[in-house]
Amino acid sequence: MDLILATRNKGKIKEIENIILKKNLNINLLSLKDFPEISHIPEPEETFEGNALYKARYVCERTGCVTLSDDSGLEVDALDGRPGVYSARFAGDGATDEENNQKLLKAMEDIPFNRRGAQFRCVMVLYANTKDYVLTQGIWRGKIALKPEGNQGFGYDPIFFDENLGKCAAMLSIDEKNKVSHRAKALEKISKLIKPFFDMLF
Repeated sequence: MDLILATRNKGKIKEIENIILKKNLNINLLSLKDFPEISHIPEPEETFEGNALYKARYVCERTGCVTLSDDSGLEVDALDGRPGVYSARFAGDGATDEENNQKLLKAMEDIPFNRRGAQFRCVMVLYANTKDYVLTQGIWRGKIALKPEGNQGFGYDPIFFDENLGKCAAMLSIDEKNKVSHRAKALEKISKLIKPFFDMLF
């Protein structure tokens, strides 16, 4: 059974594979790296749920395969939930992770640490057609650090501080991150649904 991950992001692929492959689901995991004919996928919606569903449908329609997609981002309390769905392009289209991080730190520079609450949120969709899909969500609470720390992960990981662990996300190994992250929480929920989902379809 083929399952396509609707992403080319190496960090996301690694995190997802790390969880799903341990479940022994007899699934052949593919990604957009295996489908070079599928170019950039639009993200036209204003919510994580809308974008995750759009991406899943977009890939499924072009491949005919069951698709797993996610849309995720950082929601900062003091910025009224921004950057949210615009997390990957907070500093503009094509912005690097470092540029997004620096813009966010600049926007937060006058905000004291006790008011720097934030959360990563991930919405995942397992999709076969407009009638057959399931959706899950995961949230990871933390704070925006005063400066970047660590060199693991991707995105806003260097400036997202987990108070329980006392570390920025970029200081965590993939195994540590997959015990607490928003994506891991959403994926743990959806991984339990993969086998019954395929059984229902086939």
